[in-house]
Amino acid sequence: MRLTKFSDYALRALLYAASRPDALVTIEQTAEIFDVSRAHMKKVVLLLTREGFLRAVRGRSGGFTLARPAEEINLGHVLRATESDFGLVECFLPGNRCRITRRCGLPGIFDEALAAFLGTFDRYSLAQFLIAERHFLDTPRPQPQRGPHLPPGMPRHGDAKKQSKGS
Repeated sequence: MRLTKFSDYALRALLYAASRPDALVTIEQTAEIFDVSRAHMKKVVLLLTREGFLRAVRGRSGGFTLARPAEEINLGHVLRATESDFGLVECFLPGNRCRITRRCGLPGIFDEALAAFLGTFDRYSLAQFLIAERHFLDTPRPQPQRGPHLPPGMPRHGDAKKQSKGS
């Protein structure tokens, strides 16, 4: 399962706002810190405000801040608000044309996996991920890639395409 960039940026915006509890944060600042387009960050902040995670202040010296304490912002709730589609496979989507849907046992497994995925996020609040040293957010630097560590020689999805283009 992969989250959309929208959810990724939403979590980043919330963390950034939470790291500055005594100040209003602007869309411009946030977009610049995370190297995201201003227009995209504006959409993220709008949704987070509409969903009650952020409080926006309009005007010349406006910006946004958390609408409630970081301890009360559940990460599972954020993902449910920001992800538009949890259709992991075709039979979860409108217009399903899969021929084996009626007899297939996979949807139950996918339901279980999705529930476990969201259940993990449900156990955490934004407060549990605050970055103590705020200056790290202000200093861009290359970061190591994270994710599952696959055995040596096992290609990731898409690696074969990349290799054939470079050959």
